[in-house]
Amino acid sequence: MSETHQPRRLLRSFGAVLAGLLAIVILSTVTDLALHATGVFPEAGQPMADALWLLATAYRIVYGVAGCYIAARLAPGRPMMHAMALGIVGVAASTLGAAVTWGKGPGFGPAWFSLGLIAIALPCAWLGGWLHGVRASRHAAS
Repeated sequence: MSETHQPRRLLRSFGAVLAGLLAIVILSTVTDLALHATGVFPEAGQPMADALWLLATAYRIVYGVAGCYIAARLAPGRPMMHAMALGIVGVAASTLGAAVTWGKGPGFGPAWFSLGLIAIALPCAWLGGWLHGVRASRHAAS
């Protein structure tokens, strides 16, 4: 690869991971806001039942897989590496979030929620990258 293409490829790699991250953050935030606005979730900062925290975990899993799929799909090469890079960003962000909110009260969720977000980041990343690979293989075969 020529040296003139290297910065462009690096920028595309960064953009792919950023696009996946933005998809996850925007989808999660919009869903959170919608569930608060419709009364499914209580007002922000108020205690919430474990079943609702489980619901929040479930859609974060779906959005995590989708965001990592996007990162893999937009990657200029090595799509699984890009999906897993986003997974590492997810582990870091979730760990930071857990550290900041730990022990701050029931409005920030139970400990299992914070720990669960850390635990699901890499499996979601792998699944998103794998789904891209399956789709790419099927597309190439047709």
